[in-house]
Amino acid sequence: MYIGKVMSEEPTRNLPSDGLNRILARLDSMDTRLVKMDARLEKLEARAYDTKPIWENALKEIADTRIEMREGFEKSRVDREAGLRRVERKIDILNENILDIHTDVRELEELMKLNSRQT
Repeated sequence: MYIGKVMSEEPTRNLPSDGLNRILARLDSMDTRLVKMDARLEKLEARAYDTKPIWENALKEIADTRIEMREGFEKSRVDREAGLRRVERKIDILNENILDIHTDVRELEELMKLNSRQT
């Protein structure tokens, strides 16, 4: 029955009156600080809600920019490859023309040799 006896006693009865007053003052001080902290927390939460649309817009802009960059890089790659194909075709045509010219020059040289032999 030790437990029952302790529970029935009032532990503050044996405290000096100024000790009880100090404890109560301390509790009041803690309560005041908690109220102030709650008020600050509410202000911070309000600011967070105020800046939330800004951050959401910033993130959307970043995502949109990434999409635009990817599209731009892809278009640039496609354009570059198309340009390289055009250059390759032109080089092929140029090579064919050079071969045709070489052939024509050889034929002319042969004709000139034949003409020179006949005269």
